[in-house]
Amino acid sequence: MKAYEIVSDGGVDALALNERPDPKPGPGQVLVRVRASSINYRDLSTVEDPVPRGIPYPRIPNSDGAGDVVEVGAGVTRWKAGDKVCGCFFQGWIDGDVNAELTGRALGGALDGMLTEYRVLGEDGLVRLPDNLSYEEGATLPCAALTAWHSLVEVARVKAGTTVLLLGTGGVSVFALQFCRMMGVRTICTSSSDEKIERLKQMGADEVINYRACPDWHHNVLDLTGGKGVDHTVEVGGAGTLERSIAATRIAGSIGLIGILTGGQINPVNVMRKSIRLQGIYVGSRRMFEDMNAAISLHGLKPVISETYELADARQAFHAMRAAGHFGKLVVRL
Repeated sequence: MKAYEIVSDGGVDALALNERPDPKPGPGQVLVRVRASSINYRDLSTVEDPVPRGIPYPRIPNSDGAGDVVEVGAGVTRWKAGDKVCGCFFQGWIDGDVNAELTGRALGGALDGMLTEYRVLGEDGLVRLPDNLSYEEGATLPCAALTAWHSLVEVARVKAGTTVLLLGTGGVSVFALQFCRMMGVRTICTSSSDEKIERLKQMGADEVINYRACPDWHHNVLDLTGGKGVDHTVEVGGAGTLERSIAATRIAGSIGLIGILTGGQINPVNVMRKSIRLQGIYVGSRRMFEDMNAAISLHGLKPVISETYELADARQAFHAMRAAGHFGKLVVRL
């Protein structure tokens, strides 16, 4: 089989497309023919900077993938050949709280990932691909979509009439907008691009702020909420935007802390003064994934794919992630 491998700290252009022996499933395992794999910022960071993450060489990148079950090992009862599936980001996190053992079982990091033609996974490490989605669409779900769902549903427990702040137009934020629209949630979004702002409006964003034109955009958010602030913020920017997100969130509101895109230092005083619940979000469990897929199927939600690349062009997809011009997800077709 063909698989991309991180073989050095040379970055994207050093990714090697190599041949590996075709794998076979053991007891309790499932062999998946991977049909598509999407790229997250976390995957780019792993490829660009593997040494601090303790990545052994060679390591197959990418947490996200969708495909077909080809063969099952002894004792497998959840799946059969021909089933269409997505891999779970964390292998073994079925439900409940995450722990150190489970965070050490992330695909494309501690474990080989999904940018490969075939992948053996545990039978508990898969979910069914929603019937309304293609392989490419399904491959966008395991990290970005589930992270957005976890923040909105599990942490904020949003409902119709809730107001949510979404930053930018990456995969997590675009999925969050789609979920908010699905649940009747008011959305205030930010972007630096007039073209992307128009797309956000076409997708149903209630308010959009250009953060280039309005660098102190938290004031705009407060104006749009009558000085109160939003109920929940999906915070993907990191330290460089968190202070403004705290200012834009209401007293006793919540922030789902997801991104590490920008650097800086945080003063925790306003978190305390405003009694804000600041919750780190690191993807989610299989149970959350299954709940999310049920909602996707019921509402016919279609993921937004910015561009699809062929396997031989996968390095271009990583470069596109670094350029940050995409709207939604970048996908590699295998």
